[in-house]
Amino acid sequence: MAMTDCRVFLCTLLELENGASRGFTVETPAGVEDIFVVRKNTRVVAYRNSCPHTGGPLDWVPDQFLSLDGSQIQCATHDARFRIEDGVCIVGPCAGKRLSAVITVVAEGAVYAEFPFRDGADSR
Repeated sequence: MAMTDCRVFLCTLLELENGASRGFTVETPAGVEDIFVVRKNTRVVAYRNSCPHTGGPLDWVPDQFLSLDGSQIQCATHDARFRIEDGVCIVGPCAGKRLSAVITVVAEGAVYAEFPFRDGADSR
């Protein structure tokens, strides 16, 4: 039997307002991970909640991953700024590096994160 990706339900699209971000702790084939999602109109992107500069979380309070104007992802530790669409750092000590993306799927009004099974990963 072929292994498929592990799909994890995060929330409904209605629970994630346009221009908002939200953090989640999810169980993946590789273990527990902290991720966050950002919604821009009907597009939802997700990244691991880890700054490429320090390895620390990006949010300073729960679900606060965006700059005040909502146009960029912002690291609370050192004010690095990342483009929402691809996670590339455009300002700060990690300029040119990028956030680790998580595959998202929006289906029937629900938002899911997908994590690939790796060799040796549990197939729960």
